[in-house]
Amino acid sequence: MILFENRAEAAQKLLAIMPAQQMKKEKWEVLAMSEQGAQIACDISKAIGGVLEYIFTEPICSPINKDCWISVVSETEEIVINHFLADAFDISVDYIYGEAKRKHDEKILGYLYKYRKGAPLRNMAGKNVLLVDEGADTGLTLMVSLKTIFAMNPAKVAVALPVIPENLALELYSLIDDAYLPHRMPHYVEAKSYYKTLESVNAAALIGALDREKTEIKTEKPKGDL
Repeated sequence: MILFENRAEAAQKLLAIMPAQQMKKEKWEVLAMSEQGAQIACDISKAIGGVLEYIFTEPICSPINKDCWISVVSETEEIVINHFLADAFDISVDYIYGEAKRKHDEKILGYLYKYRKGAPLRNMAGKNVLLVDEGADTGLTLMVSLKTIFAMNPAKVAVALPVIPENLALELYSLIDDAYLPHRMPHYVEAKSYYKTLESVNAAALIGALDREKTEIKTEKPKGDL
């Protein structure tokens, strides 16, 4: 099922249900939760006059199935685990925490030095924080991002996702102050299946998202992994 022509249209559909003028007055911080969601976050940031930032995360996959995410670790070393899958694959918590430490040290720290000159995520204490992505497949990236921000004692936390599983949407409403979710799908597939066109986003997009003085992200053909 196609819901959006592209990410630009997804951003517009989000903005159509968001109180943009009120959010301008409240000075929201806009955090992209993935490289793929950075363009949407950028468009929303421009529309509400928010400060754009990016939160780095890395998945921990099952050693049996490398495509199956069982956990995600954030740049502040917060961890969220899908215990149902971990138990199904008989994966110990020790393994997950060990992999989380390795992913943080080997990958996330590298991203921080490459894209933020080693600077940590800006402190969100007392801030209004809006988390943005193009969708929510496993929900792990969303939950670890929320856990990371909650630990900083923000004033308000909201989420903007163009498409989301219905069960995850229901869970969100009990956790945060506001949720902008135009499409809550009872039979969710994966985010990319709801877009007609998804422009390739490479490291240049990420650099654009992290430049706090820029408000535009460039997209181009990918030149390789981060």
